Amino acid sequence: MSELIAKGIVKKYGKKEVLHGVDLKLESGKIYGLIGRNGAGKTTLLSILTSQNPATSGEVTFDGQPVWENPEVLRHLCFSRELSPLTGSNANSMKVKEYLRIAATFFPYWDKEMEKRLVEEFELDVKKKISKLSKGMLSMVTIVVALASKAEFTFLDEPVAGLDVVARERFYELLLEEFTETGRTFVVSTHIIEEAAEVLEEVIIVDHGKILLKENTQDLLDRSFHISGHEDEVDRAIEGMEVHHEEHLGRSKGVTVLLKPGQKITEGYDVSIQKLSLQKVFVALCGEETRHE
Repeated sequence: MSELIAKGIVKKYGKKEVLHGVDLKLESGKIYGLIGRNGAGKTTLLSILTSQNPATSGEVTFDGQPVWENPEVLRHLCFSRELSPLTGSNANSMKVKEYLRIAATFFPYWDKEMEKRLVEEFELDVKKKISKLSKGMLSMVTIVVALASKAEFTFLDEPVAGLDVVARERFYELLLEEFTETGRTFVVSTHIIEEAAEVLEEVIIVDHGKILLKENTQDLLDRSFHISGHEDEVDRAIEGMEVHHEEHLGRSKGVTVLLKPGQKITEGYDVSIQKLSLQKVFVALCGEETRHE
């Protein structure tokens, strides 16, 4: 089983530190979701994990070998970055077919037949310049690169940005098909959390340049609850629990709790208890909050 491991990753741009001693282990054969607010450090982390950006300090290894400037390791990794016509990158002046041809030279396991099939399914105009593509078409190009790369560890940065709901649904179908067939590892960074939740085996939450949480998605949902009612009753019900995101309305109160192993919500209190979606958990953890432990 292959592992990609980051230890003590710090990244500074001038005096600003955007990643603060990040430790992260990714195992083969999983689909991970990487979520966080804008500016949390997600894209920076992905670029460091795949040797597209050097860390200020710390190290990333793949099966014990350093990732940075290591061709033997990099053949196993693909970071399909979000494309934007506003960045002024060299890619924008290329036609789609040129971009895909160059991408294929970087990935030794590139699947030309898959590239062709996806281009046809997405109805991509390969003669069009990257800079002239719509937001949705730009996303489709990044998806083609990610899937056709056949890289063992594949990272996608906002792959569904600009896609309509039908195209987003199709992307996740393609992702699951490829995962089931090959067992490749995928790390998907996305802001559209609910649609992705069902396919993410593990979720990684990044907040202010740190890994806030890395956990099996279902396990996280199974221990996450919203408890509401009269504030006195709520306070008694949540005593000793990890509490996030308090909300008050008069004498009423609502909180999100994350149960610890072996912990249960005590019955007998006049409170409402609701299960939470992954998006609600994320908001509770990364939104404005009052926290007690």
